[in-house]
Amino acid sequence: MKILEAKNIVKVYGKANDEGSTTALNGINLSVSEGEFVAIMGPSGSGKTTLLNILSGIDKPTSGEIFIEGQKLNEMTGDALARFRRRKLGFVFQDFNLLESLTVKENIILPMILEKKSGPEMEKKVQELASLFDIEAILNKYPYHISGGQQQRTAVSRALANEPQIIFADEPTGNLDSKSSTVIMECLKKVVQELSTTILLVTHDVFAASYCEKVIFIRDGSVHSHLEKKSDRKAFLDDIMNHLALLGGRQHDI
Repeated sequence: MKILEAKNIVKVYGKANDEGSTTALNGINLSVSEGEFVAIMGPSGSGKTTLLNILSGIDKPTSGEIFIEGQKLNEMTGDALARFRRRKLGFVFQDFNLLESLTVKENIILPMILEKKSGPEMEKKVQELASLFDIEAILNKYPYHISGGQQQRTAVSRALANEPQIIFADEPTGNLDSKSSTVIMECLKKVVQELSTTILLVTHDVFAASYCEKVIFIRDGSVHSHLEKKSDRKAFLDDIMNHLALLGGRQHDI
């Protein structure tokens, strides 16, 4: 079942056809099925983050349509959009975006407080997520007292607090060392396998992308091609690197 569809997405910064305008996205079409783990890759400046922001309702397209669970996201505004994003979507960012004044537990609970869930319900969900991501021992610590990998596991837990249908992850391993990156990607893989949550991941990192089932490559604001995993992760990683080389990705892009 298709959970997300984007039809002919165009994003222009500045007035269209003006000399100073920039076309960031130029007729993007894509669809993502329920429970898929999909990466978006491409050279720097290709439009990856712009696309993720538009698909998740953070930004609006100049033209085109985005459907999530059949609902037209780009026509929602104000409270309706905020409520939809809070209930249906989860977000994981490169910089974690945790509130330093709250404990790990309080950071995870925050989205549930906004949804006015009961105390026992919130406590149960926190314990489930802490167990799933092995962070029970740090629930009462503050973000500045834990490692980057632990902060990102907290951020993933927070993203899952309201049981979203889709998680949008923007460079989730960008600020992590290789060991922590492995832990985070294993966590996201577990989210897909055990919770059947759909994940859409923007990344420069071929290692991170190799955990996905499909990679969509964009260049100059358009979908260039895609790859699907056909065998093991090592072979898929090699396929991704070869594809990026053909795409024109520079060394720092991969």
